[in-house]
Amino acid sequence: MNTQNKIEINVVLFKRDLRLQDNEAIHNALSTGKKTLLLFVFEDILLNDPHYSERHWNFIKESLIDLNNSLIAYNSEILIVRSNINRTLQIIQETYKITHLFSHQETGIKVTYDRDKMLKRFLANNMITWVENINNGVFRGLQDRTDWIEKWENFMNQPLLSFLPKKDQLFTKKEVQHLASFFHVPSLETNPDTLFQKGGTTMALKYKNTFFRDRGKNYNHHISKPLLARRSCSRLSPYLAWGNLSVREVIQETTRCIEQNIYPKQMESFGSRLRWQAHFIQKFEMEDEMEFVSINKGYRKLKKRVSERYIEAWKNGMTGYPLVDACMRCLKETGYLNFRMRALVVSFFTHNLWQPWQKATVILSQYFLDFEPGIHFPQIQMQAGETGINMLRMYNPTKNGIAHDPEGIFIKKWVPELAELDTAFVHEPSKMTPMEQQMANFILGKDYPKPIVNLQETRKHASDILWNMKDENTVIEENFRILQKHTLSNRKKSS
Repeated sequence: MNTQNKIEINVVLFKRDLRLQDNEAIHNALSTGKKTLLLFVFEDILLNDPHYSERHWNFIKESLIDLNNSLIAYNSEILIVRSNINRTLQIIQETYKITHLFSHQETGIKVTYDRDKMLKRFLANNMITWVENINNGVFRGLQDRTDWIEKWENFMNQPLLSFLPKKDQLFTKKEVQHLASFFHVPSLETNPDTLFQKGGTTMALKYKNTFFRDRGKNYNHHISKPLLARRSCSRLSPYLAWGNLSVREVIQETTRCIEQNIYPKQMESFGSRLRWQAHFIQKFEMEDEMEFVSINKGYRKLKKRVSERYIEAWKNGMTGYPLVDACMRCLKETGYLNFRMRALVVSFFTHNLWQPWQKATVILSQYFLDFEPGIHFPQIQMQAGETGINMLRMYNPTKNGIAHDPEGIFIKKWVPELAELDTAFVHEPSKMTPMEQQMANFILGKDYPKPIVNLQETRKHASDILWNMKDENTVIEENFRILQKHTLSNRKKSS
């Protein structure tokens, strides 16, 4: 077909923004008045990437089904294919003339960054204009944080964008299905019998509404407790990570609650954590090599001997430390763990097991349903004590278990081998005498592992090395560089 006879269209490429409301890419595409195709591509580079697992793809599939259900009212649906983006656009070009591609900028892993560079070249070669929008107040190309908080707050205070397509502006279901006939169309079937949160904006709004209406009243009191946090925390993280909700709409709802005196202290704490979330993603956007190496170059010389035995024990919740094991098993089965317990399992891995943090990143990214690269890598490095600018935190799993799960309810749920033990032994079964083990019909080392390391010895070993490194010249120089780049000091000095 001659290109002059082809219908000119926009394409909106979904990435981590699986929503219709407050979606700037969709809003801008529809604002042109031009016919618009909504597109999602299951890319082999991500399907095969070790950071992702089936739970992520199922969440995305559930989100796409929810989007298509919302599009029924417009006699439309999303073109969902398995391919690579360049090839997908090339095939669409055979039928239509794509003039603009709309999407959000993605603060992702290296493979998505490389993908976007190839996409940029493809679009330029095909004279397609790429309109990329800021995603959740994360700004590309910043050299420092001068005025960053003002930019972020301004972005968050802007009105939410409605989804208002004109009549017949979206591709019809019939038109989408015709295009789909040229592609491999993946099944959107998922296993409903899992403990993972279900994807989609409809489900996200249920979590949001119950948190702000009721569940958030105990947010501050339960945030550190592995069992109670599952209800009292917002549980919105996967919906923000995959874009079923925009951060802006959650921030604005938080502000509304504070202004209306609805659990104001709880909501102020929650809002503060949303700002910290933005801070870490912005940090990763500005220093994306954190995916592979420590942000503080002084720690890159730190060498740790890899132990596959330790890694497997930690990964499968078989370390002999009940709270660590309960957390890892819970995370593996449900995809969720509250922040303090996430910090604890990383601390145990990097300090007590003395394993390189890089070995934890893939395991945890596969486990976390809310895997968000911009939070994932900076947080793991911070808990590993390799930023130089943060306080060195080493969590004692036994003390934390007693403090935050005193009756051992969370531990007994996820480590059923310990369910019949007296509470006094749930946190430290290794302290049971042979007689106590016999009376409990429990054999340490057979029914449940003996501790694989000594907490006190390994803590001292890690602490001595990391504290000494903080005084090294390269670490100190990097501390200064990092603080200059990622704090507001420059702006304050000039004002």
